[in-house]
Amino acid sequence: MRGAALLCLMAAGCAAPPSQGGGGIVSMNPCADAVLIELVPPARIASISHYSQDPMATSIPLDTARRFHANRGTAEEIIAMQPDLVVASSFTAPSTREAFARAGLKTLYLDMPMTIERSKAQVTELAAAVGAVEGGKAINARIDRALAATAWPGAKTPALLWIGGNLVSGSGTLLDDMLTRTGFSNHAAHYGLKFTGYLPIEHVVADPPRVMLVPDEVGRDQSSRANQLRTEALRHIGSKVTQAAFPRALVNCGGPVIPRAMARLAQIRRSIK
Repeated sequence: MRGAALLCLMAAGCAAPPSQGGGGIVSMNPCADAVLIELVPPARIASISHYSQDPMATSIPLDTARRFHANRGTAEEIIAMQPDLVVASSFTAPSTREAFARAGLKTLYLDMPMTIERSKAQVTELAAAVGAVEGGKAINARIDRALAATAWPGAKTPALLWIGGNLVSGSGTLLDDMLTRTGFSNHAAHYGLKFTGYLPIEHVVADPPRVMLVPDEVGRDQSSRANQLRTEALRHIGSKVTQAAFPRALVNCGGPVIPRAMARLAQIRRSIK
């Protein structure tokens, strides 16, 4: 069934707009979107999060995301669609949760997994909720193969993984778990930063990592300018820091994104001499 769903997505106009009669799955969670498109046929997905159609936030190809109706995550909008299932975030506002409960909607609230194992458990949970248990097993099997293929037995290389601008991924995150498994030590954790947070340029210049992973392409936006400033400062002090591109689409979510993210991290690690 998953293969048929992916083939269907490749055909223009495969996913229909939400049915006026209701039903289907509505996702307010962009990370759930990335899993759902692999688990169920497009016709079962009534709506996905608008973040999946944002180049700066999506974890799925934009041409795929734009074939689906997108929602803004308001209670009124979701209730009007009368879905069979709403997949949302654990950060969903209490008022929205209460509105869904009053409307009698079946809901699944997913948290932000901090480890690869927790992400796999979340795939299993979502797959069970949509009746696609075998599809969930297939995604997790791909993750397990990626773990085996990208494991790094040697010394760890200090790295900073920038989310954008001056935001960096610290300890206690899914990205931190992936970094560690592929041969890096998280230099943000070395600075004492937990989770995702702001890292002043002074810290980077005073104690630079060996590698900086940057999701931003060269441009004129604020995020790109922050990276250019760091790069120039490190060059000025003669620091040997390798900068490598780590696409933004690999930063936001786990699940089926993990094998692609780990493959890229392993590729970068192998290139470091």
